[in-house]
Parts: sequence; C-alpha cells; structure tokens
Amino acid sequence: MKKFLKPLFIVLLFISAIVATVLTLAEKPHPKVVLTGNSDKQPVEIFPHAYQCAKCKMEIADKNFSAQVVDEKGKTWFFDDIGCLGLWLSEQPFKKRAVIWVYTIDTQKWIDGRKAFFCVTETTPMHYGFGAYENQKAGMIDLQTVMQRMRAGEHMANPAYAKTLTGGR
Repeated sequence: MKKFLKPLFIVLLFISAIVATVLTLAEKPHPKVVLTGNSDKQPVEIFPHAYQCAKCKMEIADKNFSAQVVDEKGKTWFFDDIGCLGLWLSEQPFKKRAVIWVYTIDTQKWIDGRKAFFCVTETTPMHYGFGAYENQKAGMIDLQTVMQRMRAGEHMANPAYAKTLTGGR
C-alpha cells in the first residue's frame, strides 16, 4: 500500500503545481494594443502596463514619450515611443484622417500630435530620440518630419546617424 501512496502523492503534487501555474497566469490582465469605442476621439488615460505598443509590442510603462492614434471608427492604438508611432502611421491608409495624440514633456498633457514640436535627442523607450513638446524651441521639428526621418533611418537608434547629432560621442 505504501508503494502506491508515494507515486500517487507525487502525481497529485505535480497536478497541483500545474493548476496553480495556470490560475496565476490567467489572473494577470493582458495589455491592450487596440481599444474600440473611442467615438469622441479623445486621448485615453494610460496606466502602467495596461496598454501595449502597436508597433514594437512593448508594454507601455508610463506615458512619457507615448502617443495614441484614433481612426475614424473610434479605434485607438497606443505607442510607447514617438518613433514607433511614426513608423506605424506611415503604413496606414487612414494616416491623413487619423487623430494623433502625444504626451508632452514640457506641459505634461496630451496634445494634438500635428501641433506638437519634437526634440530629436531624448532618451526614449525604443531609443528613437523623439520627445513631444507643446512649446517650440530651436532645433525642434514637426510630426511630418519625424515620420520622414523614421522612414529614412534618421533617428537616435541608428548609431551612425546619432553620431552626426552628438558630434561623434
């Protein structure tokens, strides 16, 4: 009888471990890439790890350097880095009709991405370097230029290009 109990105990322990693992994984909410129903086309409040970048699939840890795109049907996509937004949006058929929201470094609020100004040397989640500002300073560029530079590889994640901006450092 004792020979039978030991293997039974091991099997039950193994099954319990599997069930506990499955239940633990099932409890964790998965971050959203797309949110539907944003008919007002307003920026959605970003909470840490609640949303995932539509381009690079990284969870958005905080709203600094983040962006959102809302299409005409109220679908909202999220981005952890302005560079990801630039790459993704340039591939979309609705890019000219999209509502774009960027979170600003200087005023700490969501503004229309087409009205924002972008620094090119920030330390961003994907290292592209584009940080959104509401107030313009010398050397800043507009969103259209960000998108052009992303397509051309002219960003801080490109070491050769980064050297041209930092003087070889």
